[in-house]
Amino acid sequence: MTRRRPSSRKPRPPASAKAKGPGRRNAGRRNAGRLRLIGGDYRRRLLPVLDSPGLRPTPDRVRETLFNWLAAATPGARVLDLFAGTGALGLEALSRGARKASFVERDPRVARQLEENLATLQADERGRVIVGDALTFLAEGPTPCSLAFLDPPFRQGLAEPCCAALEAGWLTGDAWIYVETEAGIEPRVPATWQLHREVRAGDSHGRLYRRAAAASSPPDDAC
Repeated sequence: MTRRRPSSRKPRPPASAKAKGPGRRNAGRRNAGRLRLIGGDYRRRLLPVLDSPGLRPTPDRVRETLFNWLAAATPGARVLDLFAGTGALGLEALSRGARKASFVERDPRVARQLEENLATLQADERGRVIVGDALTFLAEGPTPCSLAFLDPPFRQGLAEPCCAALEAGWLTGDAWIYVETEAGIEPRVPATWQLHREVRAGDSHGRLYRRAAAASSPPDDAC
């Protein structure tokens, strides 16, 4: 957009990021370079985040809403954070009392930063980072978890195959699963998953599911 200025004045410098509006694209940049944990033992801790294309931390408001829903389920949980990125969801779960968390991230640089952030929080004994592709990881021998976060890159069709793979032994009988996709997309999920709550923010749509207990559910081991 062309901005009118008096011809006698020098052009003004570009507006800073703080002066930008609250749209989804700009909102994601207001805290560029850092992640703020919002609850639990690590509340208000700020952690560095790499400037990496496609790195899309779940917004503070969505995380706060999600973990309010999961308040009773998070303490003692065994967490699987797929497409971890900044690790915002898994780190928030550890802050709120999760027993342990596994973070799966394909980008080695992003994974290394996540390992450093776990060490900074002195949570590296409860959190482990797996460098690799999420679907490849899920094809390996499963160890069930009670809480799974699935936030794949948008417009790559990864949500549905990952949901199906999770059902093949990765979840306890009454596990909680959070799936975040682009707005307008409703992935097909296993018949054993029941939609519990939904949250929308900008161009993303998050859905929290509860898995129905089944006789064939895997044992309650650590992931």
